[in-house]
Amino acid sequence: MIPLQIVDERFKKIYEIILSAGEILKEGFSSAVSIQEKGIKDLVTEYDIRIENFLKEKLKKFNTNFVAEESFLTYDFSNSFIIDPIDGTTNFAHKIPHTAISVAYYENNKVIYGFVYNPILNEFFYAKKGEGAYLNDKKINVSKIDNFQRSLIATGFPYSSAENEEDLNFVITKLKHILPRCQDIRRLGSAALDLCYVASGRYEGFYEINLKPWDVAAGILILEEAGGIVSDNFGEEYDLIESKCIVASNGLIHEKFIEILNKK
Repeated sequence: MIPLQIVDERFKKIYEIILSAGEILKEGFSSAVSIQEKGIKDLVTEYDIRIENFLKEKLKKFNTNFVAEESFLTYDFSNSFIIDPIDGTTNFAHKIPHTAISVAYYENNKVIYGFVYNPILNEFFYAKKGEGAYLNDKKINVSKIDNFQRSLIATGFPYSSAENEEDLNFVITKLKHILPRCQDIRRLGSAALDLCYVASGRYEGFYEINLKPWDVAAGILILEEAGGIVSDNFGEEYDLIESKCIVASNGLIHEKFIEILNKK
């Protein structure tokens, strides 16, 4: 149930459409799946295509553009839905239940709704700009831990690390700096959910390189509405297209996080 204070009719309709798309994801999770390779490490399944097509068909009534992973043509964030039909496709293909549908709704170049839904674990994170962030029917907030050594940090490994030595070295170097200075690092394989886990206080921070707008657009709004901060790895504003690295946190460790990431 959506808390009444954040509901408007458009939000409710989008929410219900994503719930229905979740049934398709659950069907695929419990059945054999056809898998193709988009790159050395990058997978796509028939269910990525099915869910994206379902969402675009149902959401076209709102007369917006679509920036969607499997049918991407151009970045146009004026009035648009930014869709990742399955964030964590590799997890989905291997039957690991850390996977989600991510949808952001842009209006006048700003995200006003964010939805990240993991139907396998029945966890629906969502936010409306200015109205807070929620997990199912409960409001969520970032953690209050302000000591980096006590912080649980999440990260991800870019698909490009298979052929791009510079990206591989970035991953190894940052791990070398971060791991000894935090409580531990988690790598679960869905940037959208990683951002939501920071928003709900499960992690204190998250960083990753080479993400796409559909990986993070919804999660960024959810995190910010839960009291968190997002920047690039130099502490500057994160740009969905231009920034190489995203850094997200509860805000309390952000300055230290940036400092450690930039150690030589």
